[in-house]
Formats: sequence, structure tokens, C-alpha cells
Amino acid sequence: MDIFTSLAGFGGSFLSYLIPFLFILTVVVFVHEMGHFLVARWCGVGIKAFSIGFGPEIFGFNDKHGTRWRVAWIPLGGYVKFIDDENAASAGQKSLESVPEADREKTFQGKTLGQRAAIVAAGPIANFIFAILIFTAVFSIFGERITAPKVDAVAPDSAAERAGFQPGDVITSIDGSKIANFTDMQRIVATSPDRELHFAVERDGKTVDLTAIPERKEITDRFGNTFKIGLLGIQRSASPDDWTWQRHDPATAFVMGVKECYFVVSRSLGYLYDVIKGREDADQLGGPLRIAQVSGQVATAGFLALLNLAAIISVSIGLINLFPIPMLDGGHLLFYGIEAVRGKPLSETTQEIGFRIGLAFVLMLMIFATWNDLIHLKFL
Repeated sequence: MDIFTSLAGFGGSFLSYLIPFLFILTVVVFVHEMGHFLVARWCGVGIKAFSIGFGPEIFGFNDKHGTRWRVAWIPLGGYVKFIDDENAASAGQKSLESVPEADREKTFQGKTLGQRAAIVAAGPIANFIFAILIFTAVFSIFGERITAPKVDAVAPDSAAERAGFQPGDVITSIDGSKIANFTDMQRIVATSPDRELHFAVERDGKTVDLTAIPERKEITDRFGNTFKIGLLGIQRSASPDDWTWQRHDPATAFVMGVKECYFVVSRSLGYLYDVIKGREDADQLGGPLRIAQVSGQVATAGFLALLNLAAIISVSIGLINLFPIPMLDGGHLLFYGIEAVRGKPLSETTQEIGFRIGLAFVLMLMIFATWNDLIHLKFL
């Protein structure tokens, strides 16, 4: 009986992770591929297929332009296949001679360099726009829960105590950036372990400048996940009356959405830079399994939290695809940049070698991320 109960529990847990994960991944992939699709169609490129997922088709239909819209069994990505693509990854094109003469003006390779670059860049750009729209909607419709960035207590022997923080201080800026609420301060500190931060605090009607270095510490969230973040040792003991929900007009919410998108991009690049420099561990890099786990956990906090996660993942997918690695959109853009400088494209052999190196790199990264996932996942 216990075995069946355990299996049933695992099955329930598995589905609770799988469904939110598929929801987020499907939406983000659809947005990314729709960016490619729309710009390609505007440029007059013939499109054979728009696919969510890889492998055998589950269901699909043909539109009036002859494009096959399909959902496939392996839900780990998607693709838009042009009439002259050799494969779904657009890692090669058929020769123009092999394309019927009537269709040659619709080929991707027959378009100008600017059009090809626009089609490739449209996927990641769509991801960024989608995330900004979600953030804008959240800030304008639901608002944000805020409280004043006030110091109620300072932990003994903490970075905050050594920096000279005192109860009653109100933090007004960090490194010149205005701090409007306590959450803003927490987020900057958490993502800046072992880094010197310059604070401006309001104390007894005067502005006092303080310098502190957040300590890198490992914390465990309510789901049992562990993270290494920066901590100062500042405590806020806000009563329920100190917290308010603040909605913003659409223009302000849009600006906040752009800033939120920029924050995710800058912190992601900052983390990767620190990994390369040896200041951060690479164990925080996660793959599909950890995304699935986090999706399931976040889903328990409600649809709004899941929507916010979809925006963050959309930014991440857009950013990763812009990396100058052949096989990714950024790799294609790199080749187009070289083509613009040389006045002619790289040879097919050089591009083929580049795609093979890119494929090997992407596979190694996926294996590494999956290994990290297996180490960290709590339900295995």
C-alpha cells in the first residue's frame, strides 16, 4: 500500500511540475517562433512549417499560404522552417537550383542581408517585447506590494553593522540608483555578494553615505531550494499597515517593465561574467528539469507568479538565443555581420564547421545544466 501511495504521490508531483512547465515553455517558444514567422512573412519568405515541439506531429493544419502549423511530441523548443531550409535548425539551405524557379523569390537566402538579419533577430526581440508587456500588465493591473526601505534592526556582527547602518535609517539610493521600496534594496543586495555597494541613507533629516559589502550566504527557500545570495543583515519589521499595493499608469508601468527586462538581462550577464572570472559557482546554472521544478513550485503561488516567471524565462530565452554561437540566432547574426564586413558570405565549409562547433557547445552546455539539475532537484 505504501508503495502505491508513494507512486501516486510521485505521479501527482510529476504532473504538478509538468503542466506549469509545459504551459510556460509552450507560450515562450510560441512567442519566439512567431517573431521569426511574422517578419519572414512580411519579407515575403515562403514558410513550410511552424512547429511547437520537435519530432512526430501530434496534430496540425495547413493555412491558406501552405504553411503547416503543427504541435509535436518533444516539447523542448520549436522552429519555423522556410522553403529553402535543409533542416529545422536552419543550419543550412538548399541550393537555389534545387528550388523550383517560381519559388526562388520566396527563399530566405534570396532576401537581402538586412532582411535575413531582421528575420533572425525577430525571435529574441519578440521574447523581450512579450516579457515587457507582461511586466507592464502586472504593474498596471495588479500593482506591486511595497514598503519603505527603512532599517528596523541591524544584525550583530553583520555587514550592515560594520558599514554603520542604524535602526531608523531610510535607504534612498544604492550606487546612485534611487531606492523606492525595501524590495528594490533587497534585490540589489541579493545579486551583489562580495561587491562594494555605496548607500545613501536618510538619518535625522540628513543624508549619510555608507559603504557595505554584502556577505555571500546560502539560504533555503520555502520549497527547500538552496541559493547563494548577498546579505547585509538589515531587518525590516513592517506591520501589515506598512505594506501597500501600488498600481501604476500604463506609461509608468511600461517604463518599469523595460527596467525589469533590463534588470534580468544585466544580472544574467553579470552572473555569467562572474562565473568566467571564478567569482561565482556554475552550480546555479539550470536546465529544463530545474525550470520544470521551479515552474511547479511557482505555480503553487498562483497564476500571477507563474506569469511573472514566464516573463523572466522569456527574457532568458531571448538573451541566450542572442549569444554568438552558431546554431543559435546570435550565431546566424554573427555570420551576417562577417558577411557585411567582407561583402560576401563565409564559405559553406566554414559555416558548416561553425555549426558543428556550435552544436557541440550547446550539447555540452545542456549536459552540464542537466547534471546540475539532477544534483539540485528535490523530488528525485
